[in-house]
Amino acid sequence: MRRTALYSRSPRRDAAPPGPAPAAARASSSDRPAPEASAAPVRKRFAIGALAQRHERWLALVAGLLIGAIAIAVWTSTRPGARLLTQKDIDGAVLHTLATQTLPSRAAKAYEAVRPSIVKVVGTGYPDDDEKAGGKKKAGKDAAKPSKPDAKGGEGKRAESKAAPSAPGPDKQADKPALPEGHPDIGKGMGVGTGVVIVDSGVILTNLHVVLGASKLKVVFFDGFESEATVIGMQPENDLAVLKAAKLPDDLKAAVLRSTQDLLPGDEVVAAGFPFGIGPSASAGIVSGLKREYRSPEGKRVLTNLIQFDAAANPGNSGGPLVTMDGEVVGIVTAILNPTDQRVFVGIGFAVPIENAASAIGMSPF
Repeated sequence: MRRTALYSRSPRRDAAPPGPAPAAARASSSDRPAPEASAAPVRKRFAIGALAQRHERWLALVAGLLIGAIAIAVWTSTRPGARLLTQKDIDGAVLHTLATQTLPSRAAKAYEAVRPSIVKVVGTGYPDDDEKAGGKKKAGKDAAKPSKPDAKGGEGKRAESKAAPSAPGPDKQADKPALPEGHPDIGKGMGVGTGVVIVDSGVILTNLHVVLGASKLKVVFFDGFESEATVIGMQPENDLAVLKAAKLPDDLKAAVLRSTQDLLPGDEVVAAGFPFGIGPSASAGIVSGLKREYRSPEGKRVLTNLIQFDAAANPGNSGGPLVTMDGEVVGIVTAILNPTDQRVFVGIGFAVPIENAASAIGMSPF
């Protein structure tokens, strides 16, 4: 059966009249590109457009970021640069601060740095007043006998002892640290001295004469926390004792120790402690001298290589820290010089260098 031919409905624009085609027409039709070759660029443009439509949001975001970056770059390049600070500006700011703000003194900052490490050392069970009175009576009988002049015609050792300086604390076991007049514990065998925490595990430095003779020791930390303490080390040649607290407060802070190698006469220092049991108290002064020597009133004890200072120190300051303006401990207050019988400060105090003090517990202080 013969099939009916099918024709496209769209008319051919280049339809030629029936009949044989001219030779020129046949030649031109042979030069036309194939339909597949002419449609390739169209399909490529269509694929790019489809890709753009599919990622339209991301392309918009990227374009926005690029535009923003360009805008910021343009704005930064046209913005005037920040003015550099000059020494004149800095000096002006410092002068303005000094004129409008009340700053703490150097001594106040030094004391504040060491204050958390200062402890009150309270001793009980010292020999009572009757024992001391008996000792004084005996001494009085001996003192009634005139001393024999020595070969040089002097008063001898007894006169030398009478004129010797006195210490802020006791010089022998029968004495105890002085309490202020009217103190309720006077006559009860109780005394007060000072100590400084040098290891945050509760290791405390103080003077040997503060704890010697006491049957029981108690330390009171900067926040009022109290604990019993025991003596774990002594260095009699430097009048030093090492205590260990049984209990510790929270966040106990040890003092910062500093070598005396670069310490010079004239350097400012602060002495901190409990003079006559009052405190903690601070007094300021300077280093008056180095490598000084001190002899006890009885002449039985000689301390050497001491720091001489003029910051006020009195009975009760014994064992307290001598501090630089940086708040670093360079010595332990141990004695005062007074040629009279009054145990009060007349302007000359002595401290054991911290190198000696730290060696009392067998440690390097630095």
